[in-house]
Amino acid sequence: MKKLLVILLALAMVFSLAACGGTEPAPEGEGEGEGEVGYEIAMITDIGSIDDKSFNQGTWEGIVAYAEENEITHKYYKPTEQSTDAYLAAIQLAVDGGAKIIITPGFLFEEPIFIAQEQYPEVNFILIDGNPHNADYSVFRTDPNAVGIVYAEEQVGFLAGYAAVKDGYTKLGFMGGMAVPAVVRYGYGFVQGAEAAAAELGITSLDLKYHYTGNFDATPENQTQAASWYAEGVEVIFAAGGLVGNSVMSAAEAAGKAVIGVDVDQSVESDTVIISAMKGLATSVQDMLDAFYNGSFPGGEGLVYDASNNGVSLSMESSKFTNFTQADYDELFGMLADGSVMVKNDTAAEAATGLGTTIVKVTVVE
Repeated sequence: MKKLLVILLALAMVFSLAACGGTEPAPEGEGEGEGEVGYEIAMITDIGSIDDKSFNQGTWEGIVAYAEENEITHKYYKPTEQSTDAYLAAIQLAVDGGAKIIITPGFLFEEPIFIAQEQYPEVNFILIDGNPHNADYSVFRTDPNAVGIVYAEEQVGFLAGYAAVKDGYTKLGFMGGMAVPAVVRYGYGFVQGAEAAAAELGITSLDLKYHYTGNFDATPENQTQAASWYAEGVEVIFAAGGLVGNSVMSAAEAAGKAVIGVDVDQSVESDTVIISAMKGLATSVQDMLDAFYNGSFPGGEGLVYDASNNGVSLSMESSKFTNFTQADYDELFGMLADGSVMVKNDTAAEAATGLGTTIVKVTVVE
């Protein structure tokens, strides 16, 4: 029955997906709408646009860079809705279109890839920011034709918290989206980094407001929450929640305060963004594509991208810090990469409030 539903959804989406290049800004090399051409590399977008300055764009840019350098056909498919069936329908269209390898960005693809890896054993899958599992999380399985990639968000969260305090910020905020593991790791690391920098500087007290919005959207409620924090004295908010960041940036612009961006360099979004905690989306995608085409695809594995393999970083090229320097960053990054500095990794939703810090006073905002 599910297979039939997927086929019906796929047929219904053919016309809208075939015309995707006409309704979306068309990045160079996307190869859309060019007749009966087979596209070897396919990307299924998470719900949202290909130029979202986040996961979709970062992943697509990595695909385009690799495909153009190696003259490989490539195309993206945009599902009509955020659902497992819609994602599977788009995957089927990609397979029908000749895809040999399919890249999917975001944890919402964990269940679709769990299903698709078995349905299409002749196709390879790269799941960005997650590992395949069934609907109720009772079974995790990565087949030989798939690979899951997650990132050490706790490390780059640590870098962001440390850098902010070293630069002089003492009233901090963390506004995450949904309390999924990746978001929790960002916050967990942020608190630890702030604590470490404060200890080095001899600061005896830091205030940090902590909140999960429960969504990844730009909403009036999220903007109001951020505005109230700024009005109460918060100087900078680490916004780790997709479009939640846009709400925080709007509030920061009105208040003359600062924001720490997430996933990609978000400095182009707002002058309030002083730094971004980034994941190596393009790096990891290109690594896996290269492995696939060179016969060393790590199928069946769940990989972690961290400081040691350039999987996380701060956007120092666009940094607005005045006290935290490139030399400071290079030293700390090197210590994370070689294991000299270890950051706790706990994905429990309440983890960030159970750190037992002696300097950072964490106030959880419900």
